[in-house]
Amino acid sequence: MRSRLRLETKPTVFIPSVVVILLFLLVGVAATEQLGRVFETVQDAIASTLDWYYILTVTAFLAFVIWLGASRFGRMRLGGDDERPRYRYLTWFALLFTAGMGIGLVFWSVAEPLTHLADPPMAAAGTPAAAREAMQFTFFHWGLHAWAVYVVVGLALAYFAYRHDLPLTMRSALYPLLGERIHGRLGDVVDVFAVFGTMFGVATSLGFGVLQVNAGLVSLGLLETSTTATQLVIIATVTLAAIGSLLLGLDKGILRLSLTNLGVASALMVFVLIAGPTLFVLRSFVEQVGVYFQQLPEMMLWTDAREDSGWQAGWTVFYWGWWMSWSPFVGLFIARVSRGRTIREFVFGVLLVPTMFTFLWMAIFGNTAISLDGLAGGELSDAVAEDPAVALFGLLEQLPLSTITTLLAILLVATYFVTSSDSASLVIDLLTSGGNTDPPKLQRVFWAVLEGAIAGVLLVTGAGGLQALQTAAITTALPFSVIMILACVGLVRALYVDERGRPLQRAVLWSEDHDDVPEAYGRHSPVSDGIDGAP
Repeated sequence: MRSRLRLETKPTVFIPSVVVILLFLLVGVAATEQLGRVFETVQDAIASTLDWYYILTVTAFLAFVIWLGASRFGRMRLGGDDERPRYRYLTWFALLFTAGMGIGLVFWSVAEPLTHLADPPMAAAGTPAAAREAMQFTFFHWGLHAWAVYVVVGLALAYFAYRHDLPLTMRSALYPLLGERIHGRLGDVVDVFAVFGTMFGVATSLGFGVLQVNAGLVSLGLLETSTTATQLVIIATVTLAAIGSLLLGLDKGILRLSLTNLGVASALMVFVLIAGPTLFVLRSFVEQVGVYFQQLPEMMLWTDAREDSGWQAGWTVFYWGWWMSWSPFVGLFIARVSRGRTIREFVFGVLLVPTMFTFLWMAIFGNTAISLDGLAGGELSDAVAEDPAVALFGLLEQLPLSTITTLLAILLVATYFVTSSDSASLVIDLLTSGGNTDPPKLQRVFWAVLEGAIAGVLLVTGAGGLQALQTAAITTALPFSVIMILACVGLVRALYVDERGRPLQRAVLWSEDHDDVPEAYGRHSPVSDGIDGAP
């Protein structure tokens, strides 16, 4: 029987990850103000010198996955040639939505449109043109580009795991470039960066969730004001809930909780649509989808070079960094539920279905907020400018049954916190254990505690915690973006070799003598689905 206290890790990934994260926590506790200044300096440096890189890279990912899905490689299956998907389309689409729908979408669905309304990138503030730009850029930040990032990671993981029996970790995507070296130090470095990306990407989402729960409790009158101490208590409480679910072994329960969240979110969305300006929202939704696709070529390469206002650095660059840092977590989940799909199904299913649902969600909440803000004389946008976390609750206060809907919104964010923390713990544990799909629960608890601790440190540094959360996402995405680019190169090279029916070893670059390499990795070999029970 396996001891409960025994750790089953890959030390060359686990130890460096833990050491760096613990050092970050110690510095955050001992030198909070200094760390805040470091965050500010790092964000300014990246935003002012590498904004073009983030914009070009994510746009290239979108072009790459569309080409891949439309190419002749689109017919290949993520598994054996005769393998069929485990999930039907309806279930698969619901799971894709569950992967992408989370704290961030709830937090920004009202806050972002209202912030853009008051501070648009080009138009005059508070005008109809500003309202149009507000939704245009909100769609841009949450649309195809976000899901293209997830497709890159998810497709690489699924292809090499299910078609070539490689471990379900990020290092496997670089096998065509590094060969057997992925099992050495280079592969360890790749997985360590994936751990950092997942940890700080999840901590960013958890931080937003804590800010919003705190604002909701204030809105209900249960707290007098938002304070850092209160936010830390919320983090501790919800982290304990996540640990409790891990210790009780509620993997299937967490899956049910995720589907319950989907139901609650859908009910809240329908209520806002019916209780708000329904006709205006529906008309605006149709129009704004058209504007998005019409303006997409200009938006996706706009770098704000001439005006240099800093607007894009604070918004677009942050989002692209957030999606890249979050992509190991979401990509692994999408890979797990997509075995048996063709590459074409995977690419266009993941790109289009969640994007259109996200557009509908943003259109309902964003357009309702913009409409009510005009009727209220700008009170909503003024409140959001002071504290973005109050945006959703400010909107709900303008509609009937505000107490009930506010409670539902708080519950929704809190349960997303639990499922995100739990699922991220599983992903990080998988990465740090060399692909072990059933590590001891103690390890998952350890990572859940660290996630909560990182979120707490980020919240107590920077202006209201928001700046630190944004900087963490942007910074951790930088090295991981390089890994994603290499994964694209490796994936294409492997597809060409796969198409010719040759062993994967023949795709390897920079190797000395492939004739001496055993046929370790064949085609269409069975492999574990990965993190069983992850929501």
